[in-house]
Amino acid sequence: MTGLVPTLSSRISWRLNLLHKTTQYVTIRAFKALRIPSRPVLPPLSSAFPLNSSPPHLVSSYSNKSAAVQKQNPLSSDDNLVILGIETSCDDTAAAVVRSSGEILSQVVASQADLLARYGGVAPKMAEQAHAQVIDQVVQEALDKAQLTEKELTAVAVTIGPGLSLCLRVGVQKARKIAGRLNLPIVGVHHMEAHALVARLVEKKLQFPFLALLISVDDAIGEAYDKTAKWLGLDMRRSGGPAIEELAHEGDAEAVKFRVPMKQHKDCNFSYAGLKNQVRLEIEAQNINAEIPISSASSEDRGARANIAASFQRVAVLHLEEKCQRAIEWALKIEPSVKYLVASGGVASNKFVRSRLNQVVERNALQLLCPPPSLCTDNGVMIAWTGVEHFRVGRYDPPPPANEPEDAQLDLRPRWPLGEEYAEGRSDARSMRKARIHPSLTSLVQASLLGQPKPTV
Repeated sequence: MTGLVPTLSSRISWRLNLLHKTTQYVTIRAFKALRIPSRPVLPPLSSAFPLNSSPPHLVSSYSNKSAAVQKQNPLSSDDNLVILGIETSCDDTAAAVVRSSGEILSQVVASQADLLARYGGVAPKMAEQAHAQVIDQVVQEALDKAQLTEKELTAVAVTIGPGLSLCLRVGVQKARKIAGRLNLPIVGVHHMEAHALVARLVEKKLQFPFLALLISVDDAIGEAYDKTAKWLGLDMRRSGGPAIEELAHEGDAEAVKFRVPMKQHKDCNFSYAGLKNQVRLEIEAQNINAEIPISSASSEDRGARANIAASFQRVAVLHLEEKCQRAIEWALKIEPSVKYLVASGGVASNKFVRSRLNQVVERNALQLLCPPPSLCTDNGVMIAWTGVEHFRVGRYDPPPPANEPEDAQLDLRPRWPLGEEYAEGRSDARSMRKARIHPSLTSLVQASLLGQPKPTV
């Protein structure tokens, strides 16, 4: 079962968060009143610590390191930061250069759509090889399009988790090579936090606190869209979301009475396992052959597939609406000043999802903010911008060694939650796999601000 719990999948696909400050928030099921300084000095998330360990408590000494690095980099004033962002957490290789003013100087993405279509999803080893083949080209193209040289950069930001460890490693190694060679500070970025914070690049009026729904492309609804599209014989080169949405326009959303998942659970957890099973059984019952592509299907067969697509989409998004309504109710009890719900992540580019979410927020007198589709799917801009946000508050690591060996042990965080579970939403019957899960970003920050020992796995 997947959901808002911060420890459920290697790529955390769903997250409803209340964001108070950069990295200083808890999930909707973990709200706590945070009393924090306006510009805190936060602990580094070093990429040089062993796997399954957390950074040491370095608050007192870290400000000195930050000052030293800023002195070395004349471009590090708030108004003129230039950050290179690198993203390789899953199936796209991305890089971008962004100024702290919000100007996107470049954005480059190398898609693995053909691999997704060939394997019917992400094959980690194949994805790693694809990243390794294009990472140098993608980063260089991002620099070229920005009309910058590496020496004009202030820092390098890179995704260190959550994600597929094989894929994360490619991006982290590239980022550390650049940062080490040029003596640049490096920012380790939480992939899902970046999806939320990129909304602040797009919409300058967005201030903390705000509520965020993070919808990624694997597990949960994204994975359900992909599986359904594959079973219906749709073109997977576009990924399941767009393919299902397009076909659903031709169908009757009430034709198949799929059951809404987890109606009995009064929390914010999501699970699409049951819905996927319902879809699979319906496809078998109607003798739909996925080996016959939709383009070759008869008129009757195409109509049946369209009805399933439309019915699936209606129920999948209804599940989302119900959980968002509960999250909004909880958030407004704790932070009545919340005015915005930010929806980001791959499936947030789906027009049907956006329209339904907009109805939910309007009923609650909130406003919905969604980044443009190109910034909803995995991209380097969101990583670079999160690097800007963290650099401004002193949360970055000093330059890595210029001669770091290829086999250096890196701090990759495949399972890295954002926050803690909110007590009212905790399900006693639900078990969570906790092995090899790093302490949440929230717990690390809270412990450092309070001068407590760092949390351990």
